[in-house]
Amino acid sequence: MLSRRDVLKFAGVAAVALPIATIACTGDESGTTGVLLRSRARLPEPFAIPLPMPPVLKPTRQDTATDYYEIAQRPGKVEILPGLETEIWGYNGIFPGPTIQARSGRRVVVRHRNELPVPTVVHLHGGKTPPADDGYPVDLLLPVGGWTAEHGGHTVSGQLSDGERQYVYPLDQPAATLWYHDHRMDFTGPQVYRGLAGFLLIHDDEEDALPLPRGNRDIPLMLCDRAFAEDGSLLYPSVDPTLRRTPGVSENFMQGVMGDVILVNGAPWPVLEVTNTRYRFRLLNASNARRYRLALDPARRDGPPFIQVGSDVGLLDRPVGHQQIEIAPAERFDVVVDFSSYPMGTRVTMTNQLGSGATGSVMRFHVAREARDDSTVPSRLIESEKLRQSAAVATRTFRFARGAHGPSGRPGTVWTINDQPFDSERVDAQPRLGTAEVWRLTTNVPHPVHLHLAHFQVLSRGQMGPGPYDGGWKDTIDMRGGETAEIIARFTGFRGRYVFHCHNLEHEDMAMMGNLEVV
Repeated sequence: MLSRRDVLKFAGVAAVALPIATIACTGDESGTTGVLLRSRARLPEPFAIPLPMPPVLKPTRQDTATDYYEIAQRPGKVEILPGLETEIWGYNGIFPGPTIQARSGRRVVVRHRNELPVPTVVHLHGGKTPPADDGYPVDLLLPVGGWTAEHGGHTVSGQLSDGERQYVYPLDQPAATLWYHDHRMDFTGPQVYRGLAGFLLIHDDEEDALPLPRGNRDIPLMLCDRAFAEDGSLLYPSVDPTLRRTPGVSENFMQGVMGDVILVNGAPWPVLEVTNTRYRFRLLNASNARRYRLALDPARRDGPPFIQVGSDVGLLDRPVGHQQIEIAPAERFDVVVDFSSYPMGTRVTMTNQLGSGATGSVMRFHVAREARDDSTVPSRLIESEKLRQSAAVATRTFRFARGAHGPSGRPGTVWTINDQPFDSERVDAQPRLGTAEVWRLTTNVPHPVHLHLAHFQVLSRGQMGPGPYDGGWKDTIDMRGGETAEIIARFTGFRGRYVFHCHNLEHEDMAMMGNLEVV
């Protein structure tokens, strides 16, 4: 197979030759490292399409300790834009994929069958998972019809599975909003963009004992952005649109790909009818590159519009009120919104203050009915451990920046960590099982940094303490440009090889990833 150096050279040459102007109109939007890709299709009026709910997947069987599921990864035809058909790649052929409802400490086993034309990898984002089941980028699930192409020219040193494989999730962790998505080496961006993402929600007894909204008032919201061609097909600036051989995007989009259509649970700018009660919304930013600053218009006059009760991987100790919420790719915020202060008939818009024009709106709530509400948000939620910096046994520094490893040695062609592009054979950190470490992270431009396996707490940003959105246990931190932050991560659960990376998916695909090996 080709070396990574040869592949990046080939990708750079192809990017120069690609007729970029025929597929994109570039332009940065505030607060995000990315370039806007404009749709050619006629776009719908906002707030006309009802919010869809991903179906809950039923186990194929159960025993005393385990729930078993089956998922087929396959193409599907869906109507995202009214009157147009869009081919997606979906779990069970739908987008978002089916939601898995799980219990803490009860094992989940998911058998995946790959009916797509390319290899895939499944990563349970936020899961404390054995290394063989975590979705290491080169542990490929090959298509059922066979695979003859080289995998993007990258030397494959991982596990290869033909057609089907099962992923085992112990879920020895507290209640949290997790998600599963594709994680194929060099092609995560386009494959998630085509639809390979879904929720996995963990519940436990502590969460059940809280009087938070539940049932049909506990709603997962997957936020993402896409662009569409005239016929409704998805636009994405891949160097190789077949996703079979050459990785990467055209040169203009290496900062990240942003679409001009905001989707929530797969629908453009949808509307949800609500009662005049409290709702729990599980916010997930599943965009490739776009950050959001979410706000409600009109805002409540009698308190903050968002009451945060959970972070990436668990509930907070205490609820936190926010006027706005800034959410980077891969982050999750569990929030409660109280619609009781709005007059009946009010239409409340969730806006994106980092967008402009159409991307400045996300969805709308219509307060349409009265109902009884027995939910509350208590002043104390759970008891969780707070890690102290003195508990760390090591401190490591990682710099996330553009590198100089591109074609003909030209800079700015790949994204690097400590000036190194990803190498599956190199180990960048070897934390010991059961220990905590401080990681000092620095960036040149915004990068959402994600650690596999290890959950962490934010200690500081620059000379200050944690930011307003850093509370609780996290697996992704939203790093701003030119910023230094310190996190303390605990490496518990399993020994083995995992990755950490930028979750701007174009940055990840262009080598901004490192290996950590728990020993």
